[in-house]
Amino acid sequence: MKIIKQNVALAAIAIIMILAIVISLDLIPSSNIPLDSVEVKEYQGQKLSSVNDFRENSIKGTQNVDINTYRLEVTGLVSNPQNYTYDQVKNFQSYQKVVKLDCVEGWSVNILWQGVMVKDILKEVQPLPQANTIIFYAIDGYSTSFPLEYIESNQIMMAYKMNNATLPPERGFPFQLVAESKWGYKWIKWINKIEVSDNPNYQGYWESRGYSNTGNLTENFLK
Repeated sequence: MKIIKQNVALAAIAIIMILAIVISLDLIPSSNIPLDSVEVKEYQGQKLSSVNDFRENSIKGTQNVDINTYRLEVTGLVSNPQNYTYDQVKNFQSYQKVVKLDCVEGWSVNILWQGVMVKDILKEVQPLPQANTIIFYAIDGYSTSFPLEYIESNQIMMAYKMNNATLPPERGFPFQLVAESKWGYKWIKWINKIEVSDNPNYQGYWESRGYSNTGNLTENFLK
């Protein structure tokens, strides 16, 4: 009996030693979970605004999206309609760019945005020849539209990060449009649908309430 106990003890010691060697040689795959980076305050010499510098002005308050069931529907006048998961959207080529958001309320923020190009998504769904307008819809019922030419001729991103950190829910997680050269009401948050249309007169939430359909910063935002 004594011999058996000694053998068990020796076997246990041997197992512990083997595990120690395996760990020291990094032979066991790491189970580390990547964490979001801390929000940066400066990028390539440019001072950045903070997430906290925005004002809450959404039509129904902050939307909390279940990323496990989230889908981005891309539909309308396309040859290849799609329903993307969050990760599938993020699998498109990623880009970074500092773009200033100007709100009609008189405030502005300078943010480093990271996301995917809308035109890359459109390239995959293949708009039909008669298409001329892109309509974006949000989970809270908000919508806005742009000429197809604006999307294809500019670097228009759907952002999933700001200042190197994942968008918080109040800023539009999972995706906010970075509609550069447009007033802030065109920067739709919580995007869950893109419709390719042939209706250049479509009016979104604020546009149907007297705001300019173009939303150009060089023009008055009121019609």
